[in-house]
Amino acid sequence: MTDDFRQTMDHEQLFTDTSLACAQLITRRYSTSFSLGIRTLDKALHRAIYAVYGFVRWADEIVDTFHTQDKAALLAEFERDTYAAIAAGFSLNPVLHAFQWAVNTYQIDHEFIDAFLRSMEMDLEDRNYRQELYEQYIYGSAEVVGLMCLRVFCQGQPAEFERLKAPARRLGAAFQKVNFLRDIRSDYEERGRVYFPGLRYEQFDDAAKQAVEADIRADFEAAYEGIRQLPRAARLGVYLAYIYYLKLFHKLRQAPARQVLAERVRLPDNTKLLLLAGSWLRYRLRAV
Repeated sequence: MTDDFRQTMDHEQLFTDTSLACAQLITRRYSTSFSLGIRTLDKALHRAIYAVYGFVRWADEIVDTFHTQDKAALLAEFERDTYAAIAAGFSLNPVLHAFQWAVNTYQIDHEFIDAFLRSMEMDLEDRNYRQELYEQYIYGSAEVVGLMCLRVFCQGQPAEFERLKAPARRLGAAFQKVNFLRDIRSDYEERGRVYFPGLRYEQFDDAAKQAVEADIRADFEAAYEGIRQLPRAARLGVYLAYIYYLKLFHKLRQAPARQVLAERVRLPDNTKLLLLAGSWLRYRLRAV
C-alpha cells in the first residue's frame, strides 16, 4: 500500500468519523432524552443509532419546520440524495453520509426507509386520519425506525431480528402515540393535523382520551417482553426509553383532557435522572 493511498484512506475515514460526529451532535441538540438512551447502549452501537436518528430528525425538520421553503421539493431532493448516498456509499451531506454508512454496514432494509419517507410525505398535507392512513403513518413514522435500530442491535442474527420484530414495532407505535397525545394541541393549531382516527379536535374530552390511552397501554404491554429478550448490549438503552415514555404516558393519563389541550406535559430533568438510576439498577440486578 503506497503512502498516498494510505493517506487517502485515512482522510476518507476522517470524513466518515466527522459525519458520524455530526449525527451525534444533532441527536444531542434535538433530543436530550434520546441522547441519554443512546449513551446507555453498548458503545459499539452508538454511532449507528446516532446516524439513524440524524436521518429521521432531518426529514422531520423538513416537513415540520421550514415553513418559508418548498417542503415538497426539499423532501423529494432529500429522498433522491438518500438513495444516491446509499448506492454510492458516499455523500457530501454529512447526515446522509452517516446514514448510508449505517444502512450499508448493518444491512438496514430499504423498505423501512421508503415507508418512513412516505409518512413524511403525508405530513406535507393538513389532514384528519382515518384508520387505514393512521396505521400506515404509524408504521412509517415510528415502527420502521424501531426496526432500523433492531437491525443494528441484531447484526448478524437474522433469526433474532425476526423474533423481535413484532414487539419492536409495538414499542415504536407506543412512543409515537404518546407523542401524538402530548402534542395534540400543537399538531392541530400549528400543523392542521389530528392523527387519532375518528377524533375531532373540538370534541376531545376525557372519554375520547381514555379510548386513546387504552390503545397505547396495549402497545406498551406487548413491547415489554420483547425488550427483555433484546441482546444485552441494547437492552438497558431501550428499556430506559421505554421507562421514560411509560412515565410520560402515566403523567398524561393523570391529566384531564382540558389540561392536555392547555399545556404540553413534560418530565423534569430530575425525574429523567431518577428514571436512569432506577433503570440501571434493575438492569444490573438482571430484573430486565
